[in-house]
Amino acid sequence: MTSTPAQSFDWNALASEFAGIETITEPTQVAKLSLDYYHFSPVLQPLLGDKRGNLVVRPRTEHETIQVARICVKHKVPLTIRGAGTGNYGQCIPLYGGVILDTTRMNGIRWIKPGKTCVESGVKLAAFDKQAREIGWEWRMVPSTYRSATIGGFIGGGSGGIGSINYGQLRDRGNLLAVRVVTLEDEPRVIELRGDDVQKVNHAYGTNGIITELEVPLAPAYAWIEVIVVFDHFITAAEFGQALGDADGLVKKLISIHAHPIPTYFSGLKSYLPDGKSCALLMIAESCLEPFQELVREYGGEITYQKSAQEGSKGTSLAEFTWNHTTLHARSLDPTLTYLQTFFFTLERVKQLYDHFGDEVMMHLEFLRVNGQAIPAGLQLVRYTTEERLNEIIRYHEEQGAFIANPHTYILEDGGRKTIDVEQVQFKAQVDPYGLMNPGKMRGWEEREESS
Repeated sequence: MTSTPAQSFDWNALASEFAGIETITEPTQVAKLSLDYYHFSPVLQPLLGDKRGNLVVRPRTEHETIQVARICVKHKVPLTIRGAGTGNYGQCIPLYGGVILDTTRMNGIRWIKPGKTCVESGVKLAAFDKQAREIGWEWRMVPSTYRSATIGGFIGGGSGGIGSINYGQLRDRGNLLAVRVVTLEDEPRVIELRGDDVQKVNHAYGTNGIITELEVPLAPAYAWIEVIVVFDHFITAAEFGQALGDADGLVKKLISIHAHPIPTYFSGLKSYLPDGKSCALLMIAESCLEPFQELVREYGGEITYQKSAQEGSKGTSLAEFTWNHTTLHARSLDPTLTYLQTFFFTLERVKQLYDHFGDEVMMHLEFLRVNGQAIPAGLQLVRYTTEERLNEIIRYHEEQGAFIANPHTYILEDGGRKTIDVEQVQFKAQVDPYGLMNPGKMRGWEEREESS
Protein backbone atom coordinates (compact mmCIF):
# COMPACT_ATOMS: atom_id res chain seq x y z
CA MET A 1 0.00 0.00 0.00
CA THR A 2 1.34 3.42 -0.99
CA SER A 3 -0.04 5.72 1.70
CA THR A 4 0.83 8.50 4.09
CA PRO A 5 1.91 7.33 7.59
CA ALA A 6 -0.96 8.21 9.95
CA GLN A 7 1.25 9.40 12.80
CA SER A 8 3.06 12.08 10.76
CA PHE A 9 0.06 13.49 8.94
CA ASP A 10 -1.75 16.77 9.68
CA TRP A 11 -5.30 15.48 10.11
CA ASN A 12 -6.71 18.88 11.10
CA ALA A 13 -5.53 20.29 7.79
CA LEU A 14 -7.13 17.37 5.98
CA ALA A 15 -10.39 17.89 7.88
CA SER A 16 -10.51 21.46 6.62
CA GLU A 17 -10.42 20.15 3.04
CA PHE A 18 -13.71 18.35 3.68
CA ALA A 19 -15.46 21.70 4.22
CA GLY A 20 -19.18 21.35 3.57
CA ILE A 21 -19.15 17.60 4.30
CA GLU A 22 -19.98 16.44 7.84
CA THR A 23 -16.64 15.64 9.47
CA ILE A 24 -15.98 14.17 12.92
CA THR A 25 -12.61 14.61 14.64
CA GLU A 26 -13.62 14.22 18.31
CA PRO A 27 -11.54 11.21 19.48
CA THR A 28 -14.29 9.37 21.40
CA GLN A 29 -16.69 9.53 18.47
CA VAL A 30 -13.98 8.57 15.98
CA ALA A 31 -13.05 5.60 18.18
CA LYS A 32 -16.68 4.46 18.35
CA LEU A 33 -17.03 4.71 14.58
CA SER A 34 -13.81 2.74 14.07
CA LEU A 35 -15.14 -0.50 15.56
CA ASP A 36 -17.65 -3.29 15.03
CA TYR A 37 -18.49 -6.46 17.00
CA TYR A 38 -15.02 -7.97 16.52
CA HIS A 39 -14.96 -8.68 20.27
CA PHE A 40 -17.13 -11.76 19.63
CA SER A 41 -13.77 -13.36 18.77
CA PRO A 42 -11.10 -13.73 21.48
CA VAL A 43 -8.60 -14.17 18.63
CA LEU A 44 -9.49 -10.81 17.05
CA GLN A 45 -9.69 -8.87 20.31
CA PRO A 46 -5.91 -8.33 20.72
CA LEU A 47 -5.40 -7.86 16.95
CA LEU A 48 -8.03 -5.15 16.47
CA GLY A 49 -8.64 -3.63 19.91
CA ASP A 50 -6.37 -0.62 19.37
CA LYS A 51 -7.17 0.07 15.71
CA ARG A 52 -8.72 3.49 15.10
CA GLY A 53 -9.30 5.89 12.26
CA ASN A 54 -8.10 9.49 12.41
CA LEU A 55 -11.29 11.19 11.31
CA VAL A 56 -14.78 10.34 10.04
CA VAL A 57 -16.67 11.85 7.10
CA ARG A 58 -20.39 11.43 6.46
CA PRO A 59 -21.18 12.37 2.87
CA ARG A 60 -24.84 12.87 2.03
CA THR A 61 -24.59 12.42 -1.73
CA GLU A 62 -22.61 10.60 -4.37
CA HIS A 63 -21.09 13.96 -5.36
CA GLU A 64 -19.74 14.46 -1.81
CA THR A 65 -18.45 10.88 -1.86
CA ILE A 66 -16.46 11.68 -5.02
CA GLN A 67 -14.99 14.72 -3.23
CA VAL A 68 -13.89 12.52 -0.31
CA ALA A 69 -12.34 10.01 -2.70
CA ARG A 70 -10.44 12.72 -4.58
CA ILE A 71 -8.98 14.20 -1.38
CA CYS A 72 -7.92 10.79 -0.01
CA VAL A 73 -6.16 9.92 -3.27
CA LYS A 74 -4.46 13.31 -3.39
CA HIS A 75 -2.91 12.73 0.04
CA LYS A 76 -2.62 8.93 -0.31
CA VAL A 77 -4.48 8.29 2.97
CA PRO A 78 -6.33 5.03 3.70
CA LEU A 79 -10.11 5.09 3.37
CA THR A 80 -12.34 2.62 5.20
CA ILE A 81 -16.07 2.44 4.43
CA ARG A 82 -18.67 1.51 7.04
CA GLY A 83 -22.43 1.25 7.36
CA ALA A 84 -23.79 0.74 10.87
CA GLY A 85 -20.75 -1.30 11.98
CA THR A 86 -22.72 -4.41 12.94
CA GLY A 87 -20.24 -6.89 11.43
CA ASN A 88 -18.46 -9.41 13.63
CA TYR A 89 -14.93 -9.82 12.34
CA GLY A 90 -13.47 -6.40 11.78
CA GLN A 91 -14.73 -5.88 8.24
CA CYS A 92 -14.90 -2.10 8.76
CA ILE A 93 -12.11 -1.62 11.31
CA PRO A 94 -9.25 0.47 9.83
CA LEU A 95 -5.94 -1.37 10.26
CA TYR A 96 -3.83 1.64 9.26
CA GLY A 97 -5.84 4.61 10.52
CA GLY A 98 -6.89 7.20 7.98
CA VAL A 99 -10.35 8.38 6.94
CA ILE A 100 -13.53 6.48 7.80
CA LEU A 101 -16.40 7.06 5.38
CA ASP A 102 -19.70 6.55 7.21
CA THR A 103 -22.46 5.95 4.65
CA THR A 104 -25.46 6.34 6.99
CA ARG A 105 -26.35 9.84 5.71
CA MET A 106 -26.83 8.45 2.19
CA ASN A 107 -30.22 6.98 3.01
CA GLY A 108 -32.50 7.87 0.13
CA ILE A 109 -34.91 5.40 -1.46
CA ARG A 110 -34.84 6.06 -5.23
CA TRP A 111 -37.81 3.87 -6.07
CA ILE A 112 -39.70 0.75 -5.01
CA LYS A 113 -41.44 -1.33 -7.67
CA PRO A 114 -43.11 -4.74 -7.39
CA GLY A 115 -40.22 -7.16 -6.93
CA LYS A 116 -37.27 -4.75 -6.76
CA THR A 117 -35.95 -1.47 -5.43
CA CYS A 118 -33.18 1.08 -5.94
CA VAL A 119 -31.73 2.60 -2.75
CA GLU A 120 -28.71 4.47 -1.49
CA SER A 121 -26.20 2.41 0.47
CA GLY A 122 -26.95 3.91 3.90
CA VAL A 123 -30.64 2.93 3.92
CA LYS A 124 -31.49 1.02 7.11
CA LEU A 125 -33.04 -2.37 6.47
CA ALA A 126 -35.90 -2.05 8.98
CA ALA A 127 -36.85 1.47 7.88
CA PHE A 128 -37.01 0.34 4.27
CA ASP A 129 -39.17 -2.71 5.01
CA LYS A 130 -41.71 -0.54 6.81
CA GLN A 131 -42.18 1.43 3.60
CA ALA A 132 -41.96 -1.51 1.18
CA ARG A 133 -44.58 -3.54 3.07
CA GLU A 134 -47.13 -0.84 2.29
CA ILE A 135 -47.12 -2.19 -1.28
CA GLY A 136 -46.69 -5.86 -0.24
CA TRP A 137 -42.91 -6.36 -0.51
CA GLU A 138 -39.84 -6.70 1.76
CA TRP A 139 -36.12 -7.56 1.63
CA ARG A 140 -35.42 -11.15 0.61
CA MET A 141 -33.07 -11.64 3.56
CA VAL A 142 -31.81 -9.60 6.49
CA PRO A 143 -29.27 -10.11 9.30
CA SER A 144 -30.34 -10.33 12.93
CA THR A 145 -29.00 -6.75 13.28
CA TYR A 146 -31.89 -5.78 11.00
CA ARG A 147 -33.02 -2.79 13.07
CA SER A 148 -29.72 -0.93 12.76
CA ALA A 149 -27.89 -2.47 9.75
CA THR A 150 -27.66 -0.72 6.37
CA ILE A 151 -28.11 -2.34 2.98
CA GLY A 152 -24.63 -1.29 1.82
CA GLY A 153 -23.01 -2.71 4.94
CA PHE A 154 -24.98 -5.96 4.58
CA ILE A 155 -23.87 -6.39 0.95
CA GLY A 156 -20.28 -5.42 1.74
CA GLY A 157 -19.77 -7.47 4.89
CA GLY A 158 -22.69 -9.88 5.29
CA SER A 159 -23.60 -13.17 3.65
CA GLY A 160 -27.16 -14.20 4.53
CA GLY A 161 -29.75 -14.24 7.30
CA ILE A 162 -33.44 -14.35 8.04
CA GLY A 163 -35.00 -15.28 4.68
CA SER A 164 -32.03 -17.37 3.50
CA ILE A 165 -34.19 -20.49 3.91
CA ASN A 166 -35.96 -19.24 0.76
CA TYR A 167 -33.35 -17.24 -1.15
CA GLY A 168 -29.97 -18.67 -0.20
CA GLN A 169 -27.10 -16.26 0.33
CA LEU A 170 -26.31 -12.77 -0.91
CA ARG A 171 -23.71 -14.13 -3.33
CA ASP A 172 -26.26 -16.33 -5.13
CA ARG A 173 -27.05 -15.09 -8.62
CA GLY A 174 -30.08 -12.81 -8.63
CA ASN A 175 -29.86 -11.59 -5.02
CA LEU A 176 -28.11 -8.36 -6.06
CA LEU A 177 -29.07 -6.75 -9.36
CA ALA A 178 -26.83 -3.69 -9.69
CA VAL A 179 -24.48 -1.40 -7.76
CA ARG A 180 -22.95 2.02 -8.31
CA VAL A 181 -19.44 2.47 -6.92
CA VAL A 182 -17.07 5.41 -6.63
CA THR A 183 -13.42 4.64 -7.42
CA LEU A 184 -10.23 5.81 -5.69
CA GLU A 185 -8.28 6.97 -8.72
CA ASP A 186 -6.54 10.31 -9.28
CA GLU A 187 -9.79 11.35 -10.93
CA PRO A 188 -12.52 9.25 -9.23
CA ARG A 189 -15.17 7.73 -11.46
CA VAL A 190 -18.65 6.36 -10.85
CA ILE A 191 -19.05 2.84 -12.24
CA GLU A 192 -22.30 0.89 -12.51
CA LEU A 193 -22.03 -2.90 -12.28
CA ARG A 194 -24.96 -5.09 -13.34
CA GLY A 195 -25.66 -8.80 -13.56
CA ASP A 196 -22.78 -11.09 -12.63
CA ASP A 197 -20.43 -8.09 -12.53
CA VAL A 198 -21.88 -7.16 -9.11
CA GLN A 199 -19.81 -10.02 -7.65
CA LYS A 200 -16.73 -7.82 -8.08
CA VAL A 201 -17.82 -5.86 -4.99
CA ASN A 202 -20.32 -8.22 -3.33
CA HIS A 203 -18.96 -9.27 0.10
CA ALA A 204 -15.61 -7.58 -0.50
CA TYR A 205 -15.45 -5.61 2.79
CA GLY A 206 -15.33 -2.31 0.88
CA THR A 207 -11.85 -3.08 -0.42
CA ASN A 208 -12.57 -2.26 -4.04
CA GLY A 209 -15.25 0.39 -4.41
CA ILE A 210 -17.38 2.80 -2.40
CA ILE A 211 -20.92 1.53 -2.90
CA THR A 212 -23.28 4.51 -3.18
CA GLU A 213 -26.41 2.95 -4.68
CA LEU A 214 -27.86 -0.53 -5.13
CA GLU A 215 -30.63 -2.23 -7.06
CA VAL A 216 -31.91 -5.17 -5.04
CA PRO A 217 -34.71 -7.72 -5.61
CA LEU A 218 -37.53 -8.00 -3.09
CA ALA A 219 -39.70 -10.80 -1.73
CA PRO A 220 -43.48 -10.94 -1.21
CA ALA A 221 -44.23 -9.71 2.32
CA TYR A 222 -46.31 -12.40 3.99
CA ALA A 223 -48.00 -11.94 7.35
CA TRP A 224 -45.32 -13.67 9.45
CA ILE A 225 -46.24 -15.43 12.69
CA GLU A 226 -43.44 -15.87 15.23
CA VAL A 227 -43.45 -19.25 16.99
CA ILE A 228 -41.37 -21.05 19.61
CA VAL A 229 -41.54 -24.86 19.63
CA VAL A 230 -39.75 -26.84 22.35
CA PHE A 231 -38.48 -30.43 22.18
CA ASP A 232 -37.15 -32.92 24.71
CA HIS A 233 -34.13 -33.69 22.53
CA PHE A 234 -31.96 -31.57 20.26
CA ILE A 235 -31.78 -34.21 17.53
CA THR A 236 -35.59 -34.25 17.28
CA ALA A 237 -35.58 -30.45 17.04
CA ALA A 238 -32.96 -30.63 14.26
CA GLU A 239 -34.97 -33.27 12.36
CA PHE A 240 -38.07 -31.09 12.71
CA GLY A 241 -36.08 -28.12 11.33
CA GLN A 242 -35.01 -30.16 8.31
CA ALA A 243 -38.57 -31.39 7.71
CA LEU A 244 -39.88 -27.83 7.86
CA GLY A 245 -37.14 -26.68 5.49
CA ASP A 246 -38.04 -29.49 3.09
CA ALA A 247 -41.81 -28.82 3.27
CA ASP A 248 -42.34 -26.98 0.00
CA GLY A 249 -45.98 -26.20 0.79
CA LEU A 250 -45.20 -24.43 4.08
CA VAL A 251 -44.11 -20.81 3.66
CA LYS A 252 -41.42 -19.85 6.18
CA LYS A 253 -38.79 -17.19 6.71
CA LEU A 254 -36.76 -18.45 9.69
CA ILE A 255 -35.82 -21.90 11.04
CA SER A 256 -33.46 -21.48 14.00
CA ILE A 257 -32.72 -24.52 16.21
CA HIS A 258 -31.01 -24.28 19.62
CA ALA A 259 -29.70 -27.18 21.69
CA HIS A 260 -29.94 -27.01 25.46
CA PRO A 261 -28.35 -25.13 27.25
CA ILE A 262 -28.46 -22.28 24.67
CA PRO A 263 -32.10 -21.39 25.55
CA THR A 264 -30.94 -20.54 29.09
CA TYR A 265 -29.15 -17.50 27.62
CA PHE A 266 -32.42 -16.06 26.24
CA SER A 267 -33.45 -14.11 29.34
CA GLY A 268 -36.23 -12.26 27.52
CA LEU A 269 -37.88 -15.56 26.49
CA LYS A 270 -37.39 -17.42 29.76
CA SER A 271 -41.07 -18.06 30.46
CA TYR A 272 -41.47 -19.86 27.09
CA LEU A 273 -38.41 -22.10 27.39
CA PRO A 274 -38.83 -24.94 29.92
CA ASP A 275 -35.67 -26.15 31.68
CA GLY A 276 -33.67 -28.83 29.90
CA LYS A 277 -35.43 -28.51 26.53
CA SER A 278 -34.12 -27.57 23.10
CA CYS A 279 -36.08 -25.11 20.99
CA ALA A 280 -36.96 -23.91 17.52
CA LEU A 281 -37.45 -20.17 16.89
CA LEU A 282 -39.51 -19.77 13.74
CA MET A 283 -41.26 -17.35 11.39
CA ILE A 284 -44.14 -18.95 9.48
CA ALA A 285 -46.70 -17.45 7.09
CA GLU A 286 -50.00 -16.96 8.89
CA SER A 287 -51.82 -18.80 6.10
CA CYS A 288 -49.75 -21.95 6.81
CA LEU A 289 -50.43 -22.17 10.54
CA GLU A 290 -52.75 -25.19 10.48
CA PRO A 291 -50.53 -27.55 8.42
CA PHE A 292 -47.52 -26.25 10.37
CA GLN A 293 -49.18 -27.35 13.63
CA GLU A 294 -49.60 -30.83 12.13
CA LEU A 295 -45.84 -30.98 11.51
CA VAL A 296 -45.12 -29.91 15.09
CA ARG A 297 -47.37 -32.72 16.36
CA GLU A 298 -45.65 -35.24 14.08
CA TYR A 299 -42.30 -34.48 15.74
CA GLY A 300 -43.65 -34.33 19.30
CA GLY A 301 -42.96 -30.62 19.73
CA GLU A 302 -44.86 -28.21 21.94
CA ILE A 303 -45.73 -24.68 20.89
CA THR A 304 -45.05 -22.41 23.87
CA TYR A 305 -45.16 -19.01 22.14
CA GLN A 306 -47.06 -17.60 19.20
CA LYS A 307 -47.15 -13.97 18.09
CA SER A 308 -49.36 -12.79 15.25
CA ALA A 309 -47.97 -10.75 12.38
CA GLN A 310 -49.69 -7.66 13.77
CA GLU A 311 -48.18 -8.21 17.23
CA GLY A 312 -44.82 -9.12 15.66
CA SER A 313 -44.37 -5.57 14.43
CA LYS A 314 -44.21 -4.37 18.05
CA GLY A 315 -41.48 -5.03 20.61
CA THR A 316 -38.59 -7.43 20.20
CA SER A 317 -38.79 -9.93 17.36
CA LEU A 318 -37.78 -13.59 17.72
CA ALA A 319 -35.36 -12.88 14.88
CA GLU A 320 -33.27 -10.95 17.41
CA PHE A 321 -32.48 -14.19 19.23
CA THR A 322 -31.27 -15.95 16.08
CA TRP A 323 -28.30 -15.93 13.72
CA ASN A 324 -25.51 -13.99 15.46
CA HIS A 325 -27.85 -12.37 17.96
CA THR A 326 -27.76 -15.77 19.65
CA THR A 327 -24.05 -15.18 20.25
CA LEU A 328 -24.76 -11.65 21.47
CA HIS A 329 -27.29 -12.85 24.07
CA ALA A 330 -25.06 -15.69 25.25
CA ARG A 331 -21.98 -13.47 25.56
CA SER A 332 -23.94 -10.88 27.56
CA LEU A 333 -24.24 -13.56 30.28
CA ASP A 334 -20.93 -15.34 29.67
CA PRO A 335 -18.31 -13.20 27.87
CA THR A 336 -15.91 -16.17 27.64
CA LEU A 337 -18.08 -17.74 24.94
CA THR A 338 -17.29 -17.38 21.26
CA TYR A 339 -18.74 -18.97 18.11
CA LEU A 340 -18.21 -20.73 14.80
CA GLN A 341 -19.89 -20.45 11.40
CA THR A 342 -20.36 -23.89 9.89
CA PHE A 343 -21.99 -25.50 6.89
CA PHE A 344 -22.88 -29.05 7.96
CA PHE A 345 -24.83 -29.86 4.75
CA THR A 346 -26.40 -33.00 6.33
CA LEU A 347 -28.16 -33.87 9.58
CA GLU A 348 -25.92 -36.93 9.91
CA ARG A 349 -22.90 -34.64 10.21
CA VAL A 350 -24.78 -32.44 12.71
CA LYS A 351 -25.49 -35.49 14.89
CA GLN A 352 -21.92 -36.76 14.70
CA LEU A 353 -20.40 -33.41 15.71
CA TYR A 354 -23.04 -32.83 18.39
CA ASP A 355 -22.19 -36.17 19.98
CA HIS A 356 -18.43 -35.60 19.63
CA PHE A 357 -18.19 -32.16 21.28
CA GLY A 358 -21.09 -32.14 23.71
CA ASP A 359 -21.46 -28.82 25.55
CA GLU A 360 -18.01 -27.58 24.56
CA VAL A 361 -19.53 -26.66 21.17
CA MET A 362 -23.22 -25.94 21.78
CA MET A 363 -25.30 -26.62 18.69
CA HIS A 364 -27.13 -23.68 17.09
CA LEU A 365 -28.51 -24.36 13.61
CA GLU A 366 -29.86 -21.99 10.99
CA PHE A 367 -31.43 -23.61 7.93
CA LEU A 368 -30.81 -22.01 4.55
CA ARG A 369 -31.16 -22.90 0.90
CA VAL A 370 -28.03 -24.03 -0.96
CA ASN A 371 -28.31 -25.19 -4.58
CA GLY A 372 -32.06 -25.60 -4.17
CA GLN A 373 -31.87 -27.73 -1.00
CA ALA A 374 -32.59 -26.79 2.63
CA ILE A 375 -29.41 -27.51 4.58
CA PRO A 376 -28.36 -27.07 8.23
CA ALA A 377 -25.71 -24.45 8.88
CA GLY A 378 -24.44 -23.61 12.32
CA LEU A 379 -23.46 -20.65 14.45
CA GLN A 380 -22.42 -22.87 17.33
CA LEU A 381 -21.44 -21.39 20.68
CA VAL A 382 -17.96 -22.45 21.77
CA ARG A 383 -16.65 -22.58 25.33
CA TYR A 384 -13.34 -20.90 24.59
CA THR A 385 -10.16 -21.99 26.33
CA THR A 386 -7.20 -21.33 24.00
CA GLU A 387 -6.65 -20.38 20.38
CA GLU A 388 -4.92 -23.74 19.88
CA ARG A 389 -8.01 -25.60 21.07
CA LEU A 390 -10.26 -23.42 18.90
CA ASN A 391 -8.14 -24.31 15.86
CA GLU A 392 -8.34 -28.01 16.80
CA ILE A 393 -12.14 -27.73 16.90
CA ILE A 394 -12.17 -26.06 13.48
CA ARG A 395 -9.79 -28.66 12.05
CA TYR A 396 -11.91 -31.56 13.35
CA HIS A 397 -15.05 -30.08 11.75
CA GLU A 398 -13.25 -29.78 8.41
CA GLU A 399 -11.88 -33.33 8.65
CA GLN A 400 -15.47 -34.55 9.06
CA GLY A 401 -16.56 -32.75 5.86
CA ALA A 402 -18.07 -29.60 7.38
CA PHE A 403 -17.15 -26.21 5.90
CA ILE A 404 -16.07 -23.52 8.37
CA ALA A 405 -16.45 -19.85 7.42
CA ASN A 406 -13.91 -18.78 10.01
CA PRO A 407 -15.14 -15.77 12.04
CA HIS A 408 -11.78 -15.42 13.80
CA THR A 409 -9.95 -13.69 10.94
CA TYR A 410 -10.37 -10.26 9.36
CA ILE A 411 -8.80 -11.39 6.07
CA LEU A 412 -11.46 -11.66 3.37
CA GLU A 413 -10.17 -14.85 1.76
CA ASP A 414 -9.41 -16.66 5.03
CA GLY A 415 -12.97 -16.34 6.34
CA GLY A 416 -15.65 -17.78 4.09
CA ARG A 417 -14.06 -17.65 0.65
CA LYS A 418 -10.94 -19.77 1.31
CA THR A 419 -9.61 -18.88 -2.16
CA ILE A 420 -8.46 -15.65 -3.76
CA ASP A 421 -11.18 -14.13 -5.94
CA VAL A 422 -9.09 -13.11 -8.95
CA GLU A 423 -11.92 -11.01 -10.39
CA GLN A 424 -12.18 -8.95 -7.19
CA VAL A 425 -8.40 -8.41 -7.08
CA GLN A 426 -8.33 -7.36 -10.73
CA PHE A 427 -11.21 -4.97 -10.17
CA LYS A 428 -9.35 -3.45 -7.22
CA ALA A 429 -6.33 -2.86 -9.46
CA GLN A 430 -8.58 -0.83 -11.78
CA VAL A 431 -10.49 1.21 -9.20
CA ASP A 432 -8.00 1.49 -6.33
CA PRO A 433 -4.53 1.52 -7.92
CA TYR A 434 -2.86 2.88 -4.76
CA GLY A 435 -4.42 0.22 -2.50
CA LEU A 436 -6.04 2.80 -0.23
CA MET A 437 -9.41 1.10 0.34
CA ASN A 438 -9.63 -0.78 3.64
CA PRO A 439 -5.99 -1.91 3.32
CA GLY A 440 -4.80 -5.16 4.86
CA LYS A 441 -8.07 -7.07 4.45
CA MET A 442 -7.66 -8.62 0.97
CA ARG A 443 -4.92 -11.25 0.89
CA GLY A 444 -4.98 -11.42 -2.91
CA TRP A 445 -4.03 -7.75 -3.09
CA GLU A 446 -1.36 -7.97 -0.37
CA GLU A 447 0.33 -10.90 -2.14
CA ARG A 448 0.11 -9.04 -5.45
CA GLU A 449 1.85 -6.06 -3.86
CA GLU A 450 4.58 -8.24 -2.36
CA SER A 451 5.32 -9.91 -5.69
CA SER A 452 5.39 -6.67 -7.71
